[in-house]
Amino acid sequence: MPTFTINNVRFSGLISCVPLKKINNLNDCSLDLRTYREKVCKSTGIYERRICPEGVCFSDLAKIAAEKLIHKLDWQTDEVEALIIVSQSPDYPTPSTAIILQDKLGLSTKTIAYDVNLGCSGYPFGLHLLASLVTTGAVKKGVVLVGDKSASLHNPLFSDAATATALEYDENAPPCYFDLNSDGSGHKNIIVPAGAHREPLSFHHLIPTIQPDGSTKRYENFILNGPAVYKFAVHSAPESIKKVIQKSGKNIEKVDYIFLHQANKLINKTIADKLQLSETKFPSSLREFGNTSGASIPLTMTTQVDLNHKSADIIMCGYGVGLSWGSCMMNINNAIFPDLIEV
Repeated sequence: MPTFTINNVRFSGLISCVPLKKINNLNDCSLDLRTYREKVCKSTGIYERRICPEGVCFSDLAKIAAEKLIHKLDWQTDEVEALIIVSQSPDYPTPSTAIILQDKLGLSTKTIAYDVNLGCSGYPFGLHLLASLVTTGAVKKGVVLVGDKSASLHNPLFSDAATATALEYDENAPPCYFDLNSDGSGHKNIIVPAGAHREPLSFHHLIPTIQPDGSTKRYENFILNGPAVYKFAVHSAPESIKKVIQKSGKNIEKVDYIFLHQANKLINKTIADKLQLSETKFPSSLREFGNTSGASIPLTMTTQVDLNHKSADIIMCGYGVGLSWGSCMMNINNAIFPDLIEV
């Protein structure tokens, strides 16, 4: 998709919600894995993560975030005309989680509600979808919920989180710039291979195999080709960021913050080096929250800098499963950023 501009859309607010329960990657593992975990923490920058208690889903966190944000904005529920969920952690294979939350949030039955199956790249894509509805004025106010439930005790990378972002129609809002891309030829580099129609779940998928690090893995689990994803990310992300900068006509050094997907420390440092920018322009939430999938960009925005009622030019760049990647550049001006919710 070409890089393009969307007008008349105001970024009104953002809030994040995480489980209260923390996992320490160094302490919450067996002694025989301690040396391996120390290497993982050093290379990824991830020391703590959040995990949902049993029975709590992504949508439960998302509902809390949406309710709080709508209340803080002093919006009425019947004013919210669009609800988009970007997640790979649905309540059910069908129906759409967004439609279920439309009812639980008390939104009007006239609300546009649907799910988008995207992971780590999902935030700029979700913003684009909602902004595309708002820009014409047909939808005046909308909310996009982004995040996943992907944490486990044994995988030291992933964490659970949900975020809610509010956009509204405003003819005086500065333009937003987007660059969105997809490359399905790399889909096997980040994949859960079993459990859907292409390869239905069978008994042999459930048999665990011992991995070199001593952990176990089943074929129904998440598979990540680390070297391939690294190569993809450090090439694609800087190019996408350059495209939105060029489209805006601004100087990249004048951008206040660049919020990257929080995959690991090495990838984000390499992206900063390629852009020849100081790492201080790239806030990180990796140490405290790990990889929160599509929620990582908005979670970083709400926990690592103070944007509440401030003005800032920012870029948000996500990359990952698909393979897909994209960037959004916009001015945040007098938006609300309520405190992190921990439940």
